[in-house]
Amino acid sequence: MTELFGRIRPQRELERAVLVHVEMQQAEDREELEEFRELVGSAGAEVCALITARRDRPDPKYFIGSGKAEEVRDAVAACEADVVIVNHALTPAQERNLEKLVQCRVLDRVGLILDIFAQRARSHEGKLQVELAQLKHMSTRLVRGWSHLERQKGGIGLRGPGETQLETDRRLLRERIRQLEKRIEKARKQRELGRRGRRKTDLPTVTIVGYTNAGKSTLFNRLTEAGVYAEDRLFATLDATLCRVHLPGAGPVIFADTVGFIRHIPHDLVAAFRSTLEETREADLLIHLVDAADPLREEKMADVQAVIAEVGADEVPQLLVMNKIDRLQPAVSPRIDWDESGRAQRVWISAKEGLGLDLLQRAVASHFKGRFHHLRVRLPVTAGKLRAQLYTLGEVLSEHFDEQGAPVLDIRLTDAQKRQLEQLEEVEIL
Repeated sequence: MTELFGRIRPQRELERAVLVHVEMQQAEDREELEEFRELVGSAGAEVCALITARRDRPDPKYFIGSGKAEEVRDAVAACEADVVIVNHALTPAQERNLEKLVQCRVLDRVGLILDIFAQRARSHEGKLQVELAQLKHMSTRLVRGWSHLERQKGGIGLRGPGETQLETDRRLLRERIRQLEKRIEKARKQRELGRRGRRKTDLPTVTIVGYTNAGKSTLFNRLTEAGVYAEDRLFATLDATLCRVHLPGAGPVIFADTVGFIRHIPHDLVAAFRSTLEETREADLLIHLVDAADPLREEKMADVQAVIAEVGADEVPQLLVMNKIDRLQPAVSPRIDWDESGRAQRVWISAKEGLGLDLLQRAVASHFKGRFHHLRVRLPVTAGKLRAQLYTLGEVLSEHFDEQGAPVLDIRLTDAQKRQLEQLEEVEIL
């Protein structure tokens, strides 16, 4: 089935795209059409035609079969399209055969996601990671050589086969990939130094994960006031961001915002973003954020769990947070679902509207019971500077003055903070 949209314009800023969506028989091979449209919109393309089909298995030559391939060619000609985007992963041969038939650029789902990542990357490390994934993907698509260099003729020492352009491209790609891997490894080591510093302070780390566009950056901003870019679109943010927050009932906690997950995420992306995704594996608690109003939320939750397992974070405790309850019909009030042991299992919130955030903080704090020490300390009357340090070090629950006018503080500390406190000679632990 073919759907054509709009008329051809003499001047256009956006690339015009013909979309190809195939409904596969096997559930694990299927992709969602609505998500495909959102991905194309995030990439900045204008949809001029949509071609849909049903197949039991991919066609070896065109993926979609020769009849549908000719239909795509006609749609490209009618729309004067710049690119054909297929909502599935294509082999290099299938992509090459389609390009030859339709006479325009062909992009598969993997290439589309890589293009979006290239647009969204902001940090130096993020740009390196995206470029590495693109080059690894591109290296499987090199098929052409320069025939005039295949055999050089004439002159002593000039006979025999020369280096084809294909071989040159492959060599240049390998060299660039090696350079990028070294630079990313350096960035990974720097990130690991930051993790070691956080381990020394013994501060718990809470990482927000979830399907792309579930509202992770919006929630992160609400909890930390970090001002991270957030928008209602797929992959609005890529770069991992960390922020220290004083959490009521738990004290200082590190919150981390990560890249959104998606179904059939390209393996090159998982490999390239390894250092960023390690924030997930090293966390003390994962907040699995879910769009509660999404009709496909159960499938997307399963996709997120698959990626979490792929990066080796499936052993990290999780707190399920159902976001966007303001969009649910009938309406749902913010609440916490507790298990039999009194630990929070599921929290219902709306990050955009600020509903239930206090409940979420309470639920996160419940996961860190037993990690903190409650101490009562007495300070010298003249220890104003030390008193300020204690307010910075941990969570001061209360303060009063004894009969001599010395300040007495009730304070909550982690193990590492307690050891720091015990080294201060002026402090008397009651």
